[in-house]
This record gives sequence, C-alpha cells and structure tokens, in this order.
Amino acid sequence: MKPVVRITSRTAVLPDENIDTDRIIPARFLTTTTRVGLGKLCFNDWRYLPDGSDNPAFPLNRPEAQGCSIVVAGRNFGCGSSREHAPWALLDYGIQAVLCSEIADIFRGNALKNGLLAIVIGEAEHRWLLDHPGIELTIDVQGQYIALPDGGRIAFALEPFARHCLLEGVDQLGYLLQHADAISAFESRSAEAA
Repeated sequence: MKPVVRITSRTAVLPDENIDTDRIIPARFLTTTTRVGLGKLCFNDWRYLPDGSDNPAFPLNRPEAQGCSIVVAGRNFGCGSSREHAPWALLDYGIQAVLCSEIADIFRGNALKNGLLAIVIGEAEHRWLLDHPGIELTIDVQGQYIALPDGGRIAFALEPFARHCLLEGVDQLGYLLQHADAISAFESRSAEAA
C-alpha cells in the first residue's frame, strides 16, 4: 500500500443514494482474492449496456468525469454486504477518495484499511459538492481537511490508527510487522518469566 498523504483531483459526482456494495462490484465477481483487474468490473451492471458497450447514462462514463479520482456520492454509500472487494474495485478503477454525508460503517472501515479515503462530511457541504461537479479539491490527510477552490476548507475526522496507517502506507499487518522486534522481545521476556 502506498502512503496516502494528499490527493488533488477534480470531482466526479454519483448522486444516487444507497449505492450498495453489490452495485459497486456485483457478487458474481467475488471469486478472486486478488485486487488486480477489479477496476474493469467496478459498477459493471450500471457502467455497461447489455452488449458490453459503455452506458452513456452512467455518470463516470461522461467525458467530464474522466481522470477524476475523487467521487462525491449520494447519501448512504457502500451499504449492503461487507465485501472487501468493493474498495479494491474502486481503487483499481482509479478512485482514491469517496466523499459523502453518510457512508456505511463496514464499507468505510474496509476502505480505510485498504488505502481508499472514505470521508464523511456535513450535509450542507455534501449538498454543495453534489451541486458543483468537476471542481478541483485537495484532500489533506495529515491536516484532516478538504481544500476548496475558493480557499475554504471542510474539516473531516479520521480514527487516529487509520490516519497513521494511511500516512505510513501500511495496513494492519504491515503495522504489526513494523514492530516485529518489540513483539519478539516481549515474547522472550514472557517466556522467561513463565
């Protein structure tokens, strides 16, 4: 996992509410344990027409959404099942951050553990971002704010351990491995004391 310190991008808007994990990555594609290639399956049933061509009605297929790595999603993003494939698919697709007024807790946890920023913002800020697609934002993980084009900022909260892992570019196992020597020393001391 790469460190996530700052993300600057134009925004793409997915205004639909209740976009569940099955809509992000349909269950029939959950047969893999690798992350590579899931981006082409991301939003599969919404993104493509039955003949396999791009659906022009899908917001991320529009020309103005190309290259955007920040998505402003409708309320209750990531609801449904707890599949970790959903953040994997979004990351492989090129999305680095999802901003919303309500994000499902399990999805948010899975996203942050995998390096996808899933940021909950206030209702008023969320509505404003939905109404202004294509603006350039900078998300600062260290400072925990989103910089707006006019110089304004939207503060957001991150659980301290998730923030640390994002900034260091490690997952939970990577964090533990960073402390392998201390863990081994503790185990040795505990064995001697027994």
